[in-house]
Amino acid sequence: MISEKEVNEQLKAAMKSGEKTKLSVLRMLLSEIKNKKIADLVKELDDDKVLGLVQKMIKQHKESIEKFKEGNRDDLVQKEAEELVILEAYLPKQITEEELAKLVAETITELGAQTIKDMGKVMNCVMAKVKGSADGRLVSKTVKEKLEKNN
Repeated sequence: MISEKEVNEQLKAAMKSGEKTKLSVLRMLLSEIKNKKIADLVKELDDDKVLGLVQKMIKQHKESIEKFKEGNRDDLVQKEAEELVILEAYLPKQITEEELAKLVAETITELGAQTIKDMGKVMNCVMAKVKGSADGRLVSKTVKEKLEKNN
């Protein structure tokens, strides 16, 4: 987990070492943190909210990479990919697809989920358990596959 304080410390370190890309990414993240604090009317964000912002930025970068690939903008794909690597370093260790499949199967059993109509219930529970250690799209795909097999 990363805190706002750690982001500030790493920003200072990036300034001193001259890492321009990392500095840019951390400035964007700090901007997101400040905007969220203003929107939520709080003085400080907890680590979970900071993690949520990092995940949101990762999702945006992945979408941008796809769009830039469609537009044959390899220069922008490269830039976004470099920034994405920096952001992903702030995520908790990602669980494997096998671990995720096992967790989803256990959750389906726990909740007694039967059909695809139960997907939202299962998704909420699984996302709470993985807390940033699995991509939402992968979780969604796995839950959907498991629920469809039950039918």
